[in-house]
Parts: sequence; structure tokens; C-alpha cells
Amino acid sequence: MANPSLHVSDAASSARSIGALGKEHPLSLIESLIDPGMLVLSLWAMAWIFERTLSPPYLILSVIVFAMTFPGTTQLQSSWARLIGQTLVNWIAIAALLLATGIATGYIREFSPMALLTWLWLAPLAQIIAHGALRLAAPSVLSLRGPPRKAVIAGMNTQGLALARRIRDTPYSRIEVVGFFDDRNLQRLNAPMGFGLIDRLSSLPDYVKANGIQLIYLSLPMASQPRILQVLDGLKDTTASIYFVPDMFVTDLIQGRTSSVCGTPVISVCETPFRGTNGLAKRLCDIVISALIILLISPLLLVIALAIKLSSPGPVVFKQRRYGLDGREIVVYKFRSMTVTEDGAKNYTQVTRNDARVTPVGAFIRKTSLDELPQFFNVLFGSMSVVGPRPHAIAVNEQYRQLISGYMIRHKVKPGITGWAQVNGWRGGDDLDSMRHRIEHDLDYLRNWSLRLDLFIIARTVGVVFKDSRAY
Repeated sequence: MANPSLHVSDAASSARSIGALGKEHPLSLIESLIDPGMLVLSLWAMAWIFERTLSPPYLILSVIVFAMTFPGTTQLQSSWARLIGQTLVNWIAIAALLLATGIATGYIREFSPMALLTWLWLAPLAQIIAHGALRLAAPSVLSLRGPPRKAVIAGMNTQGLALARRIRDTPYSRIEVVGFFDDRNLQRLNAPMGFGLIDRLSSLPDYVKANGIQLIYLSLPMASQPRILQVLDGLKDTTASIYFVPDMFVTDLIQGRTSSVCGTPVISVCETPFRGTNGLAKRLCDIVISALIILLISPLLLVIALAIKLSSPGPVVFKQRRYGLDGREIVVYKFRSMTVTEDGAKNYTQVTRNDARVTPVGAFIRKTSLDELPQFFNVLFGSMSVVGPRPHAIAVNEQYRQLISGYMIRHKVKPGITGWAQVNGWRGGDDLDSMRHRIEHDLDYLRNWSLRLDLFIIARTVGVVFKDSRAY
């Protein structure tokens, strides 16, 4: 398998950059912006009130303050006394440093004394009020995100029970612990009230698939390494996010990183790279690129649609059902290139070289991948991404998930119009060997993702499309 080694360090640094954000609860990213945001906004307010303008010294100071305080403290789950005390202590330290530096350099003379004095007491008050507003709004905001994610814990031991208690006692975790899996007899386990033993470890994969479990926490002793490997192997046919509750051993990790769940340290084994700021950056890039491309190619879209309509009977664009993010079904748009249209749900006949079903216009747009252009609307609407694993018809998915270990892990991210496998020569072919190589490249993409890698794939796609002999 080709290895994008030049991008490995980028992916690692991207993973580290969001380590402090978005991990404790869904609102922690907003919390991380409250402290720097309130300090900057209150400073701007003082500049406008006392000087009627936002002069360069105030802008420079606001940048310095933001850099010093981002990311802010995440205290949604702490007491009011702790919140107020921590906010005041942090602000006193920052203000003292800023004043000492301003006095030593003489830069403090650039500011209105009344503006600075008012800001010194108004800034922490604004922080506390903003944190309080978030606490009041949190239940309503979280309710818009749907029901809590269902989780199970493998291993009813000390660290597993501690994690379950933390999740239960954390009001904003949006995680519901359904129960435990363990091979020991129930009589040997002292389960706390509210946490039950569901079944033995061997039944975990079937239970996860049957009950829509989204999170799995492995809390098994390292002496049980063969048993853990067996559990992980069984879970490769699910789309659940998997985490180790330390201690852990080294395995083949997908976006492996340390994290915490309600204060309990965990290590991700299989996770999407698009959490927190990475997910926001990815989505913004998708929106900008897809909107720009649709605008630029709109005349070409009309020409292709007219050619298809005039050359053969049938719809110009057809819809095909495929699996998307987390294995959920999506509808993918394509220009019709054949005399038949298959929705891909129950049966799907792969196109072969010189396939009689392919129309003359269809042969050209398939060879040049122009038939995929309507999928930029999928990207704009949010069901696909510009770069990611190519979506397969549902019938193909159901066939190969039984034959290739780890096949479903590719659905931890949105499917893409182009991907790492496609630019490395694995664009076509539905034989088992070709599909294995494609899945290996898809998983490699998940391990090593970075925005730089996405841009590299987009650039290579342009050249690959016109010289790929595998396309037909």
C-alpha cells in the first residue's frame, strides 16, 4: 500500500491541535471561545465608548489578549464558586502581565486611562456573564442535537465502573451508558445501581449492530490482550467509535489520540479525524470549493445534460442509494451514462469494459469522470465531501463488508468525489484484490488526514482523470 509519509506529521499535528477542544462535551468548543472572545469584545467596547474609534493600539492589544487566552477554560460542569474564582485568578495574572509590559515599554500611554481602568473590572464580569448564559442555554442547545449517543463498556472492572459513574454524573455529556459486557459471572461482579451486565464479550458485535450503539469503551486488563484483539476484530464490521480506557497496548489505530470522557482518560482506537476545529475546517473547505466549482462549471453541466437527453431516452440525472457517514444511507447524484439505472440497494452490476449498457455519451463522461459532477451538489448539501473514500452501492457494501476486515471503518468520514485510493491508481475494478487495495488506501487516508493532504489529492485528481486506463 502506498504510504503518504510526507503527510504523516501533518496529520499528527492536526490531531494534537484539537486535543484540548471539543472533548469533554459538545459545547466545549464554544466555551473555549468565551474567555478570549469576551476579553476582546469588552476591550473594543471601551475603545468605542471612551475614544469613539477602534484605533490600531486597541486592535494590537486585542490580538495579544486573544493569543494569550485561547483556548479559554471549559468550566460548564464546575460550580459557580469555582468558575468565578478561576476566572478572577486567571484575569489578575493576565492583567498584571499586560500592565507591567505596557508600563515598562511606555506603550500604555497609547490608551485612554479610563478605558483601561473600566476594562480591568468589566472584562472578568463579561466572562462570568457569558459562562452563565451558556449554562442557561446548554439544555436547549443540546436538545437540538438529538438524543444522547448510546454507549457500552467492555469490562466491568474498576476503571470501567469509574467511567460509567462519571458519565452518569456529568449533565452535558450526551452519552447514555446502556450497560456492560464481561465474561465473568454476574455473581462475581459488584455492579453499582443503574448499571447492568448485558452479555458476554462474544455477543458484543451483534448487540452493537442490532441496537445502534455509537460508542464502545474497552476497559479490559492488558493481560487479556488476545481477548481484546478478538473483540476488536469482531467490531470491525460496525461504525461505532471505539476507545480504550487505559491501560492499553499498541494496535493499529485509526486517529489514535489521548482524550477524556467526563474527566476519565481514554485513548481512541477508531475515530474520525473530523472532530472539533478539524471538522469545521473540512466543512468550510467543502462549501467553498463545491460552490465555486458549481459556479464555474454550470455551462458545462448544461451541455452534458443536453447531450444525454438528446442521445438516449431516460433521465439526465439519476439517483443511487449508497452508504455515507456512520453507515447511514444517502442518495448520490450522477449523470446517467447507461441505458439502465440501478438504485444499488439490492443488486448492482458493476460496469465492465465494452459494457453494452453504456451509451456513447456515457462512455465519454465515464472515462473523464464528468458523470460525477452532480455530486458537487451532494457536497454543498452536506452528504458528501470533496475528498474522502468513494461511496459504493449498498449491494456492494453488503458484499465486501463480509469479505474485508475493517471495511466499514471507511464510513467514519463522509464519502468523497475523489480520494487517496483513486489518485493512487485504484479507481476501478470490483474484484476482491482491487477492493482490498482501495480499502487499505481509504484507511490510510483516515490515519493521516490533513488539509494539506486533501489539497494534494485534489491537485493529483485533475491529472489522473485524463490518463487513468482503469476507467470505462
